[in-house]
Amino acid sequence: MIVAILSSVFIYVVLAFVGQWLYEALLTSSSWQGTVGKRVLQLKVTDETGNRIGFGRATGRFFAKILSSMFFCIGFIMAGLTDRKRGLHDMLAGTLVRRY
Repeated sequence: MIVAILSSVFIYVVLAFVGQWLYEALLTSSSWQGTVGKRVLQLKVTDETGNRIGFGRATGRFFAKILSSMFFCIGFIMAGLTDRKRGLHDMLAGTLVRRY
C-alpha cells in the first residue's frame, strides 16, 4: 500500500514538473514570448539583442530559475539590484524581459 502511494506521488511530481517546464519553455519560445502572466503584464522575453528566443534557451532559462530560487531567492532579488533588471536566470540564459 505504501509503495503504491509513494509511486503515485512520484508520478504526480514528475508530471507536474514536466508540465511546468513545457508550459514555460513552449510559451516563452512561441510568438507570445512569455507566459500568460507576462502577456497580461505586456512583457516579452527576448535575447540580449531583442530577438525571440528558441526552445533550448527557454529551457535553459527555466532550469536556471531553479538556481535563482536557491539560497533565499537571491537570484530573483538580483533583478532589483542590476542596471538592466536581470535576475540570475536571465544572466545565465542571456535573456531580457522587456515591456512591449
